[in-house]
Parts: sequence; structure tokens; C-alpha cells
Amino acid sequence: MRGNNKSGFFVFIILLGGICGSFIGEILGNNIGPLSFLKATYPIGTASPFVLNLKVVEITFGVNFYVNVMAIIGVIIAILLYRKY
Repeated sequence: MRGNNKSGFFVFIILLGGICGSFIGEILGNNIGPLSFLKATYPIGTASPFVLNLKVVEITFGVNFYVNVMAIIGVIIAILLYRKY
């Protein structure tokens, strides 16, 4: 049970690193002209959602990630900090 809790915390740290990195990238990209490339996002995911119609219920699946340079750097820093502490 303990290992499952540890992996859940690891996923949380990675998501937190990505969100913080993306937020910092947006701030730097909007306020400093030469760093405008930091706010450029690149979509990763499905172009249109997958629809499963079972006649009783219709389920729609779709995942999109919008990644920028600082989000990747934030994830890397989060992983390094997790491994260190």
C-alpha cells in the first residue's frame, strides 16, 4: 500500500511542476519581449474526441495536453527535486 501512495505523490509532483512551469512561462513570455517563445504552446493529444455510443449511454473520450518549453523544464526540475528529497 505504501508504494501506491508514493507513486501517486510522484504524479502529483510532476503535474505541479508542469503547471508551475507553464505559469512562469506565460508570465515571462508576456512581460519580456525576447522571451516570447516561452509562452508558445504545442498541443499533444487527439484532434477530435472518440465517441462510444452504446444506445443507452454515450461516452466521449478525449485528452489534450498543451505543452510549452517552461512546462517541460518545470517537470524536469520537479523530478530532480523529488529524487533528491
